[in-house]
Amino acid sequence: MDEMIVTTTEHVPGYRVVKVLGIARGATVRAKHIGKDILAGLRNIAGGEVKEYTEMLAEAREIALQRMVEHAREMGANGVINVRFMTSSVASGAAEIFAYGTAVVLEKE
Repeated sequence: MDEMIVTTTEHVPGYRVVKVLGIARGATVRAKHIGKDILAGLRNIAGGEVKEYTEMLAEAREIALQRMVEHAREMGANGVINVRFMTSSVASGAAEIFAYGTAVVLEKE
């Protein structure tokens, strides 16, 4: 079971769901270094994209997604369908990213 199919859809073309294993999830909380936080604050005053936070959240999404896939593998899944992300601020400059979906066993049709 090397390949893990991860999708935001309910169905995977060419496969059928033979078993639903439950919710697979992964999360991380990330914060920027104080120096980058200061740069982000200055950028916020000037307006425009706050690249430091964009990068932080992109990294956090990848980590949360990887952890969700690991959790699904532990459950015996070879796929995760209906994948979603949730973001929440836990402190100034720190955010939690939560990835979740339905861990399933897929079989080729």
